[in-house]
Amino acid sequence: MSVFMDLNIISSNDKNRLKSIIETAAHLGYSTVAINYVVEPQQKKQEIPKPQSVSDIFDKFPIVQGKSSPIKVLNRLTIIASDASHFRPTNEYKSFDLVAVYPKTEKLFHAACMTFDVDIICIAVAEKQPFHFKRAPVNGAIDRGVFFETCYAAAIRDTTMRRYTIANAISLMEVCKGKNIIVSSGAERPLELRGPYDIANLGLVFSLSEGDAKGAVSTNCRSVLLHGETRATASGVVYTMKKPKTPQKQEESPCRRCSAHSWCPVLTAT
Repeated sequence: MSVFMDLNIISSNDKNRLKSIIETAAHLGYSTVAINYVVEPQQKKQEIPKPQSVSDIFDKFPIVQGKSSPIKVLNRLTIIASDASHFRPTNEYKSFDLVAVYPKTEKLFHAACMTFDVDIICIAVAEKQPFHFKRAPVNGAIDRGVFFETCYAAAIRDTTMRRYTIANAISLMEVCKGKNIIVSSGAERPLELRGPYDIANLGLVFSLSEGDAKGAVSTNCRSVLLHGETRATASGVVYTMKKPKTPQKQEESPCRRCSAHSWCPVLTAT
């Protein structure tokens, strides 16, 4: 059975709304979701937020529909970059499981594909794509294991955005040939979520094949998570984790005759 994921649930200060969206995602059959913190450095006083602990949202995580396991909730950071100085990886980036960038210019798109240390590159959905996708940078991103994301919630909100979403997605598919694509919701409300099989059908509208459309909400999302883990662990070479503390054993009293401990034959005999 496929494991479905939605890696773009827009963060909200309203915990009840966020909780409701995640509960809806679990009911629709999504095993993993990512809360997306969107930052636009061009705006004044826009700083990298600190992701809230998922334990603050739920005392007990909802069970995924059709499975016996609870939903997994991750944190994601998306940088809207209109200048090269807007994307500067810092220690604050390491607080997030996934890092994405939404490049606003062709030059930044090329840099994101070839050099930026990210997991996801977002494409426009609320406006016409301001530049044409070129094969060289797109193939460079694919070779580096970076994935492209298109979202569908904007298409639900407005008919004009729907045209932009479909046109921009088809433009990208013509270049990448359906490789390294994920389809996420970008949902701000529970009603903007759709089931994974509905999204797989939507992928057909985006000119994806049936297999690529299903992979865009399942296996490709899994690859994004693995890329995020690899990015955070020095290309998968180094991985550190805290060793759990074990309670210290009380020292056993030694044998008076030979200063040995419990394995002493004298102690054993007694």
